[in-house]
Amino acid sequence: MTELTVETLFDQGLERYQAGEDPAVLIPVFKDVCDRSPKSSPAWTCLAWLYLLDNKPTQALKAAQKAVKMNPQDPQARVNLAIAMLETAHKGVREHVEIAGQILSISAELREEVERNCKDGLSRKPDWKSLMRIQSWLFES
Repeated sequence: MTELTVETLFDQGLERYQAGEDPAVLIPVFKDVCDRSPKSSPAWTCLAWLYLLDNKPTQALKAAQKAVKMNPQDPQARVNLAIAMLETAHKGVREHVEIAGQILSISAELREEVERNCKDGLSRKPDWKSLMRIQSWLFES
């Protein structure tokens, strides 16, 4: 498959997500994108988010770790990792929240994107306590 095809698959997966499709249905799409383009931080970030929405924090942790390793400056990847760490009782959450907070403090665009993603996550999973904690740490301080 060509990069364009992988990119198209990724874009179509995002469109389907934004249209409200069930994360469980989209996980195989993003796993496929990650398999075909294993160095795509955005693909791993999306996969981690889908796993979190589907109550699979262990898989989310692995995907988020890959995303952060590839792009340490992506605040959404850090947020996903922090949520997965909370949900799997891993230590070291504060470091990722602080780094994400630093990035968000210098980029209004990224701040808006992460805030929008948090609201989206809570609309899909209203009692998501880990996300609520991260959201309060990032935006209510």
